[in-house]
Amino acid sequence: MTFRLTPYWLWFLLAIPAFFIFYDAATSTNPRIFHILVHPSGENSARLLIFTLMITPLAMLFRGHGWTRWLVRNRRYFGVAAFGYAVLHTLFYILDKGTFDRILGELGRFYIWTGWLAFLIFLPLAATSFDYAVRRMGRTWKALQRWVYAAAILTLVHWAALHGWKETPAALLNFSPLIALTVYRLWHNRTRSGERRSTRQASGEQDAAAEGANS
Repeated sequence: MTFRLTPYWLWFLLAIPAFFIFYDAATSTNPRIFHILVHPSGENSARLLIFTLMITPLAMLFRGHGWTRWLVRNRRYFGVAAFGYAVLHTLFYILDKGTFDRILGELGRFYIWTGWLAFLIFLPLAATSFDYAVRRMGRTWKALQRWVYAAAILTLVHWAALHGWKETPAALLNFSPLIALTVYRLWHNRTRSGERRSTRQASGEQDAAAEGANS
């Protein structure tokens, strides 16, 4: 069975939380609305990032299923959406602070600079997320995209460190599926690597035996 959903419908679904966020920003009379919207925009970005990174180990775990193949084909859409919500998160943070001096004054705080660093890593990843960049960069593209794992770790720390580390349980709860699947992926790759070494060794022994028999 093949899972089908056109990119246009996928983009629409991914944008639904943004519609509500923009509506609240445009219609709310609460003077702290930008401060309020910093959190849902950031959480949407983090959750989409988590889901994007879960796709590869899910495809390994459920190999051959149509829905995992669809996820792999559309993985970049989820990653770009995660970046889009990160932009909103950053924008609302800047609007909430209001001045460059206030933003600069908070830059030394651990939970702030980890968030900025994660966002800066996101920038080149999003800028090279298109087919032309993939073709142009070749193998370099994959090497660059691996930096997303550093962004994910920084995002986890950024989330956990909020409000004096009081957000640690929520952050770990949201990241726990990704952590579990990453452990599975590492185990799977190590097992496959061991199997390939055993196969090459057995093949080498067979070749050596065949050469000995023919000599």
